[in-house]
Amino acid sequence: MAGLNDIAIFIKVAQFESFSGAALSLSVPVSTVSRRVSELEQQLGVTLLQRTTRRLTLTTQGQAYFQQCAEPLNTLSDAERVLTLSQKKPEGH
Repeated sequence: MAGLNDIAIFIKVAQFESFSGAALSLSVPVSTVSRRVSELEQQLGVTLLQRTTRRLTLTTQGQAYFQQCAEPLNTLSDAERVLTLSQKKPEGH
């Protein structure tokens, strides 16, 4: 099974349609984003992104993978956010 962090990186790349945009959003180097997406593609055995010098687009398999992964990943992020916020709220009298 693919790593959750690699899937999250792929989702960001797909949303921004850019390695650099995803890298900026995630505060990691572009080379890390590119390498992790390439490793994810190798692990899955499919090409998720069509890369050209001017454009980055999802392949058919990439679009299907994005659609299947984006919502569950958002749900996990929301759950983490709720848990984190509940820890910061003062409790008691």
